[in-house]
Formats: sequence, C-alpha cells, structure tokens
Amino acid sequence: MSKFKQPIAIYYEHPHWFLPLFSELEKRGTSFKKINATQHHFDPAHLNGEGGYSLVFNRMSPSAYRRGHGQAIFYTHYYLAHLEQRGKRIVNGSRAFRYETSKALQLSLLESLGLPYPRARVINSPADAVDASRGLRFPLVVKPNIGGSGAGVTRFDTRKQLEEAAAADSLDLGLDNTALVQEFIPARGGHIVRVEVVGTKFLYGIKVHLSGNTFDLCPADICKTTGGQELQRSACPVDAPKSGLKVEGYTPPDEVIHAVERIMQEAGIEVGGVEYIVDDRDGRLYYYDINALSNFVADGPKVVGFNPFTQLVDFLEKEAA
Repeated sequence: MSKFKQPIAIYYEHPHWFLPLFSELEKRGTSFKKINATQHHFDPAHLNGEGGYSLVFNRMSPSAYRRGHGQAIFYTHYYLAHLEQRGKRIVNGSRAFRYETSKALQLSLLESLGLPYPRARVINSPADAVDASRGLRFPLVVKPNIGGSGAGVTRFDTRKQLEEAAAADSLDLGLDNTALVQEFIPARGGHIVRVEVVGTKFLYGIKVHLSGNTFDLCPADICKTTGGQELQRSACPVDAPKSGLKVEGYTPPDEVIHAVERIMQEAGIEVGGVEYIVDDRDGRLYYYDINALSNFVADGPKVVGFNPFTQLVDFLEKEAA
C-alpha cells in the first residue's frame, strides 16, 4: 500500500537501466508512473498530469543522442525548468541536469571548490584542438561536453596524432559541438573509484578495474567482481558487454567522501556519483566526472553488501511524503 496519495513519476529514456528501480518500487507496492522522455509534450500554461505526482525523479541520460534521442536532452532542460517554475518537487532538477550535460561546467565547479581535476581546455571547433593542447601533457583525450557512458572520448598519445585528426576533421565534439581537450591520467593500480550518493550523502564506493580499451565505465554494465564472480546485470541486458571490467566494493578516505558530498550539494545532484583517479606517475588524486544519472553497481549485495535501490526508494518515499 502506497504511503502517499500521489504517485512518484520516473522520467527516463534508457529502456533497461532502471528495471531494478521499477522492481523495488513494485515489490513495495509504491505507486509510481513511468514517463518516457523521448516522446513527451507539455503546456507552459499548466502542469498537465505532473500536478498529480508527489515528485518527479529525473533519470534522463546525456548519452541519449547515441541512441537516437538527442532531442530529449535539450527538451529536458526546458521541461525541468517549467516544472520548477510551477513549484513541482524534482529530484535531480534543472541545476543537476545542467551539470550532467556539461563536462566543461563540471570542471568549473571543481575549480570553484578548489578540488583537483585533470588539466583541460574547452573548445568549440576541431580546428582549435591543437592550439588548445599547448601546455598540456600528452597523452590526452578529446572528450565531448555532452557525454555519458564514455561516449565519443578519444585518446591521443602524441601531438602529431592530434594534428592529423584535426586536419582530417575526425574529432568528435558531440551534440553541442563543444569538447574538452584534457590530460589523460594513467590509473594507479589499474582502477578508478566511483563514489555514489543518495540525498547528497555518501552511499557506497566501488573500484572499477580497467581493461585498458574502453572509457565506458557504466557500473550497472560490469559483469564480474575482482574475485571472478559473475554479477547479475538485470539493468542492462542488451548493451552490457563490458566483460573486460571488474569491480569491487571500496570505502574511500573521509576527505574524499566529504569532497564528493560538497560537489553534489553545490551541483544540486541528490542522487548520483563522482569518479576520481590516482595518477600512477605522481600519486596525485583527480576528480574527473560528475554524474547525476547513477545506475548503481550491478548485483549490489554481492559487491557492496547491500541493495542500493533499497536506500534509493527509501529516499524517494520520504521525499514524496
């Protein structure tokens, strides 16, 4: 029996990532409504059906344009702003989604907080990539401003490689023709760390051990623990082939947890994750990705000792009430 009169609205685009969330809501008998972000409309004069929801949980993905749904990214900015102007409660609202869809703004946020990140320049033309790289240490990556799941990230080991790609106009600047030219950080221990929050507070951390041939580190898609145990990947049954990646639970130092919570509070991201890496060359820590779309690790009980969707739905129910 639902604990509140109005259902929770889940606004989403990816067809598989949120099946565990839906399952947890259904198991509890929590009233909720699925909203397909790829075919949607609203009337600026009204709240439409949203007036009948206790809250809207924004699960829109910035990588949607890789699945033919790029129009929904820009539309979501307008839709969330409309709901907020009408006083609707949104989890991961317009401010969160603004950071989610701009890696350039993420770096500006980290700079304002005095937190370390890989050196980078922001460009809006492939022809400017070489000039922008001057003073940066190779190897480096060109990373689309609107990304998600590693979309469009390309590594260049030498300036000559970058010059050739720029001359051939083969650089991928993504949906908004904006990208980072950023120093590539070799990972100490061969892994990165992802720290997840719910309600802007620390939930768990994981180490993702890299295979060396992908920038797509979606935690819901990883299929093995470091001990070789197979993980149930119910979130991404179709496009989850990242068998080269392995994952393990990990609690980062207190100063990292506090930094992540500061990042999320400033970004307005109530549910999400921050990724960081330790440079194998000098041991320095760098924060490099801020995510408002957290899919959670596959098979949470096996990896981190509990089901994170339980805490997520606890949070949503509390906010809805």
